[in-house]
Amino acid sequence: MKVVCLLVAFLLISREGFPQELPATFRSEIDVVALSIVVTDGKQNFVGGLTADNFAVFEDGVRQDVSFFAAGEVPLDLAILLDTSASMSDKIATVQQAAIGFASTLRERDRLTVVDIKDATQVLSALGGDHEAAKRAILSTVPSGGTALYNGLYLTLKEMTKARRSNDDVRRQAIVVLSDGDDTASLISFDDVMAVAKEAGISIYTITLKSKWATRHTASSASKQFSQSGFAMKSLAQETGARSFFPTEITELAGVYGLIAQELASQYALGYMSKNPKRDGAFRRLIVRVTDPPGAQTRTRSGYLSARAQRAAR
Repeated sequence: MKVVCLLVAFLLISREGFPQELPATFRSEIDVVALSIVVTDGKQNFVGGLTADNFAVFEDGVRQDVSFFAAGEVPLDLAILLDTSASMSDKIATVQQAAIGFASTLRERDRLTVVDIKDATQVLSALGGDHEAAKRAILSTVPSGGTALYNGLYLTLKEMTKARRSNDDVRRQAIVVLSDGDDTASLISFDDVMAVAKEAGISIYTITLKSKWATRHTASSASKQFSQSGFAMKSLAQETGARSFFPTEITELAGVYGLIAQELASQYALGYMSKNPKRDGAFRRLIVRVTDPPGAQTRTRSGYLSARAQRAAR
């Protein structure tokens, strides 16, 4: 995938570990595939302390040569998307406090944006390092109207992709979206969002608040809505290497945000230049394995869309 990537010297593979200080960076336009990878053991505990030598990356079955690697040092660009439609009126105070707690887990070099989703999408706090301003933006949300969830996700994916291409250092990216039901107002379809998500390579963590009533009435129309929205949210998370959550109690929300924060802090950043020279826009499947320790499991995005060759002007 064609991206503008800043290669940082400390990201290059080193068998002797990582230096403590970040040296100067330089900008280089190359075809690089960047991955955020979560590694867990058989008990779903995060596995730390791995090096590049522990990983094997395969693209369409062909093993690739890792060109950069880091554990923990790579800063994060995070988007918090909040469904603030009218149906959230009785939940908004708890949602706000849970989201503020989540924002408080970010480190100094991490950047945050807050996006409000109802009938229209509004960026309440632009992507940046002022975390306190972002928290105030979260507190400013007022429930009303419908839910244009796909519109909000589509626009956020586009904006974060643009931010990555114009950025001057290597950063991980993630979106955490909270909603309590089906999309009711979007012009963008789920398929459109999925296509952009596969191209962007941004982890999308999804939280779908569901009532206990909907889960008990399996034959009702509410169950049908649950399956539709649940499938969409689960698919977006799975394809992008993230996780989906379906809490039935609003009191569970802080714990869910805590799990996501812990996972984001435990990710490995890895990149490679594809051995496939074709620029055909095809989707390429990815598999990442950990060769040691035995039994370790990995999670990352399922693949990426390769770049298309530019036609020469006539």
